[in-house]
Amino acid sequence: MTAATAARRRSGWLVWGVALGAYVGAVFHRSTLGVTGVDAAHRFDINASTLATFSVAQLAVYAAMQVPVGVLLDRYGSRRLLIAGGALMVAGQLCFALATEVWLAVTGRVLIGLGDAMTFISVLRIVALWFSGRRYPMLTQLTGTLGQFGAILGAVPLVALLHRAGWTPAFLVAAALGATLLLLVVVAVRDTPDREMAAGPTPDLATVRRELAAAWAQPGTRLGLWTHFVTQFSGSVFALLWGYPFLVQGQGLTPTAAASLLTLMTVAMLVSGPAIAHFCARHPFHRSVLVFAIAGSSATVWAVVLLWPGPAPRWLLVTLVLVLALNGPGSLIGFDYARSFNPVSRIGSATGVVNVGGFVASITLVLVVGVVLDLATPAGRATPDLSAFRWAFAAQYLLWALGAVQVLRYRNAARRQVAAQALAVPPAATAP
Repeated sequence: MTAATAARRRSGWLVWGVALGAYVGAVFHRSTLGVTGVDAAHRFDINASTLATFSVAQLAVYAAMQVPVGVLLDRYGSRRLLIAGGALMVAGQLCFALATEVWLAVTGRVLIGLGDAMTFISVLRIVALWFSGRRYPMLTQLTGTLGQFGAILGAVPLVALLHRAGWTPAFLVAAALGATLLLLVVVAVRDTPDREMAAGPTPDLATVRRELAAAWAQPGTRLGLWTHFVTQFSGSVFALLWGYPFLVQGQGLTPTAAASLLTLMTVAMLVSGPAIAHFCARHPFHRSVLVFAIAGSSATVWAVVLLWPGPAPRWLLVTLVLVLALNGPGSLIGFDYARSFNPVSRIGSATGVVNVGGFVASITLVLVVGVVLDLATPAGRATPDLSAFRWAFAAQYLLWALGAVQVLRYRNAARRQVAAQALAVPPAATAP
């Protein structure tokens, strides 16, 4: 290895490390509502349905921006989008810190959703441009998995700070953390190993449509979208909003115990992510088998929890969070499909399409859970009981059924495409 090659490799790890830090910050900002939902309901004097709109606003903006952000990413590069996204999330936390009215709190969550939407796929593009293809699956998993350190910061430490210092100081600290990470991105991140990404002409609407149509035409892109859909929503909704109220109000745990279970879930993600990446790299033809296993195990353990007479024992709740921990790393398999079936010039658009899947499912479940909780909570009770949570979380099975059917459908389509390519030329894509 020459000195130049070694220096380039070191630069790549530095750029990825700082970009990963930006994603850690995005996950932190995203998850701050998860453990503060009960406090938010008291602060703004709102019911479960209104509380759900906080997360729905954040996630809806995130999902709606994925395709536009993908196009912008192909046009402007990762560095500019990471900077813009970081600034938006800092502004969102400042709004949330100072909010005393619902409209300002929702505005804060919308700004966080906008900034969050620009972050993860920007880091994935850095991975694609700085590292070889054989490293992509592992670094994608590491990015998604290590990013969950942000959720750890947003659990027990944030709860402790919130209860000790109060609402406004806690979220001002969150904004300060985001500002620090933003400064690091400005100093250290570059788009490519050779030079900064030059801005080309702004693509016209016809070009944008053509690129999106080309990404969508690939069965592997749609397989990635539905993979993301079926694997992500259960763990995401549990971590982002409804898991903490379910554990505290439904299962009767203390706030500290509930936050500790959410932290355990995050730690389990850190452990399972590299193992899932290793499996996908070694057995690319069996990635969809792993997708079905992850979704099926989540559905099974939820069935046991929801059917358990009375509050679930602690060992069962631990099992639940350990199984849900597989959801995040499992959803990243969808991005591996996007990379496998699309050229580098279209990765931003294809990744944006894939990333819509899980967040559309999560938005749907967040909203449905909130509505069902309000409908199923007995009259006269200030908070939902365990029975209301059971009915609310049962809605997940409709989403699992839809996602499983679609994954099977597009897996078969992708395999037919790869087989057809093999008859003509060596395949450019790896079979699912």
